[in-house]
Amino acid sequence: MIREAVILAGGFGTRLRSVVSELPKSLAPINGKPFLHYIFLYLKTYRIEKVVLSVGYMSEKIEEQFGKNYLGIKIEYAYEKEPLGTGGGIRLAMEKCSDAHILAMNGDTFFDVPLFEFFENHLSGSADATLALRKVMDASRYGTIQLDGQRISAFKEKNPEVTGEALINGGVYLLRKKTFFGNTEAGKAFSIEHDYFAKLADKLWLQSFPCENYFIDIGIPEDYARAQKEFEKFPY
Repeated sequence: MIREAVILAGGFGTRLRSVVSELPKSLAPINGKPFLHYIFLYLKTYRIEKVVLSVGYMSEKIEEQFGKNYLGIKIEYAYEKEPLGTGGGIRLAMEKCSDAHILAMNGDTFFDVPLFEFFENHLSGSADATLALRKVMDASRYGTIQLDGQRISAFKEKNPEVTGEALINGGVYLLRKKTFFGNTEAGKAFSIEHDYFAKLADKLWLQSFPCENYFIDIGIPEDYARAQKEFEKFPY
């Protein structure tokens, strides 16, 4: 069973500034509750015991809101003295985790991945990392994924000219801690998407977990507005 999760919650929220100012993206209010609240509801359902929040921008506001325990989940904080990127932020937070396999996710995205099945798939495949993938109808906003069976064979850069249906990285990962630490450098800024997954796709066993469940990224005002309505029926 997964017990520990890392959440990237240090984003600047640049694209949301026109509708959400004075707050990091993870605290953007959805129907009167911070976005992170809904992620914690989801994690509580799957019996996550501890969350490490990787924070930087306006970290004091996040800590003030969530403290050291929220909804019965223990919280620790990994403070970025300078921006470390998605990979560096996850690595810093994972230093506070003790399990061999850690769940990692974004604090501005909700992807309703069935975590028990996700973890079972990860362990049974002896994967170095398992990525939850989502099919989208318009791939122009996202980098896309190529598969060779269950294995992820390639990552394609975002290209506005590439439209149509495709699999994308949903931002929910299970990472083998020993492998991740063995192939990355402490204190260094890097992208987990480009500098770890894409660069080491030939070397590591990166397993896919396609999932058709609900997905939303509140990074742009249009989707942030959509979340206000859709989260009225939040399932957790």
